Amino acid sequence: MSRYTALHGSDTDQVHATVKAAAAKTGVLITNLGTPDAPTAPALRRYLAEFLADPRVVEIPRLIWLCILHGIILRLRPRKSAALYRKIWFEEGSPLLVISRRQRERLQRQLGSAAVVKLGMRYGSPSIAAALREFQTEGINNIAVLPLYPQYSGPTTGATFDAVAGELKRWRRVPQLHFISSYFDSPAYIEALSNSIATHIMQHGMPDRLLFSYHGMPKLFLTRGDPYHCQSLKTTRLVREKLQLEEDRVITCFQSRFGKAEWLQPYIDATLEELPRQGVKSVAVVCPAFSADCLETLEEIAMQSRETFLAAGGTEYHYIPALNDSDEHIAALAAMLQPCLHAADPTPAAQMREQ
Repeated sequence: MSRYTALHGSDTDQVHATVKAAAAKTGVLITNLGTPDAPTAPALRRYLAEFLADPRVVEIPRLIWLCILHGIILRLRPRKSAALYRKIWFEEGSPLLVISRRQRERLQRQLGSAAVVKLGMRYGSPSIAAALREFQTEGINNIAVLPLYPQYSGPTTGATFDAVAGELKRWRRVPQLHFISSYFDSPAYIEALSNSIATHIMQHGMPDRLLFSYHGMPKLFLTRGDPYHCQSLKTTRLVREKLQLEEDRVITCFQSRFGKAEWLQPYIDATLEELPRQGVKSVAVVCPAFSADCLETLEEIAMQSRETFLAAGGTEYHYIPALNDSDEHIAALAAMLQPCLHAADPTPAAQMREQ
């Protein structure tokens, strides 16, 4: 049996017909990090075992880290994380998965018949590999991958590329591939993000401080060349300039740190504790690195961070939701994908059948 996979079958005419029909289509794969199947300790243990075992995520010597992971973390963290997930779980399932499915459906309608849009998660299901294999079965040989992380980082976008490459290296025919590694300064993305903030300010007024909270990462990643920190700062600056906000009213900070190592600073929890002592009584927080609301936004920022700020003496706290499946967000994603759609060329097999 061959180690490589391909579209094949005993009916060669049918195979050629499938390839010809798909020649003008582009497969669009949108991806996100992933989510447990249920808000339970066993489901979290399975999910975290896959997620935290990825060397892109944790750059500690492998043997040492696996001992820590399986000997300590997977014994303690799943139960605690499950309790947090239960606070924000939707009736239809995990918020991240539910919203991601809506994004896929709306993006498919936006792009129309020129594209076939699928969803893949880096960890858990539906998997990136399964989505790519569906493209292969459908004879699609022009594929665009859009990881829904505006700012590039190794543990997110880099890990996504690893998963894509891990599947495609098994294919007999490698497709034409477009990989959008970041869109932190995309005009359409900045416009959508700015408008969501402007709408919030119109409804609730301008807060004393507007916080841009990005997912954190170990500072060591920055010193080793990861561009995430720089791209995050540029996103903040572009939005601030778009909204014509005073520089001293906007703060960039980082959330979700894990472990004892130094992470990117300033930390959002320390920032929220300090601001009331400086006379700041109202804040609004937006999380530009998250394309869909999830545990880190709905529980950590909307709940935990609110409690931190109010307990420190603040009086008004607002979380500005992620762009999710809003009209402007979907339009922005579609605009980024348009150049990839026009790159679809008839395959050699289809060309031969047309001659």
